[in-house]
Amino acid sequence: MKYQIQGETLPVVICELEGGEKMITEGGAMSWMSPNMLMETTSGGGIGKAFGRAFSGEKMFQNIYTAQGGPGMIAFASSFPGSIRAFQIVPGQDMIFQKSAFLASEVGLQLSMHFRKKLGSGLFGGEGFIMQKISGQGIVFAEFDGHIVEYELQPGQQIVVDTGHLAAMSATCSMDIKSVPGVKNMLFGGEGIFNTVITGPGHVWLQTMPISNVAGVIRPYIPTSS
Repeated sequence: MKYQIQGETLPVVICELEGGEKMITEGGAMSWMSPNMLMETTSGGGIGKAFGRAFSGEKMFQNIYTAQGGPGMIAFASSFPGSIRAFQIVPGQDMIFQKSAFLASEVGLQLSMHFRKKLGSGLFGGEGFIMQKISGQGIVFAEFDGHIVEYELQPGQQIVVDTGHLAAMSATCSMDIKSVPGVKNMLFGGEGIFNTVITGPGHVWLQTMPISNVAGVIRPYIPTSS
């Protein structure tokens, strides 16, 4: 499979498949494709895994696209202004994504729920208790909000992240929450009560424009029904 990512603000990944090659995506992610791409809807391993994907922010059922009778083409566009990134996953090097980041992948990959290890980070981290875990072998495409800034954390090295800005991290990283010091800072600082603390070793991808933040900014300007 060959691919190219085009566009900046609203990107799309265009995949060129050899005959018989397959791509997996959630329903509604396909943007355009060649006529010889065959679609098959699947629960992806049973109803249990389907519910697991639903809890991690994806749809319960997935679509498998196969290039029939020769080379095929299929494109997946982002659903929000931001970035599409490709990750090469190999056994033992899993990735953790924010909810709803999964866009498409080769068939050798598995999408599952990832529970934050500490209850506090799930309840107060701002983006829910469940994230997405990608494992297996192959290429996965993920969509993030805004632009991406990357950091490589050494063992024990930490970075403090405001709610929602964590896009992805290596599975070797750990995550917890840290309360903002001082009551005055909590009440009047405008940064919320908790921040997310990520501890290395591993790589971290941070996003500049979380969709949850955008929703909060425009909410006061949306007329309410009387």
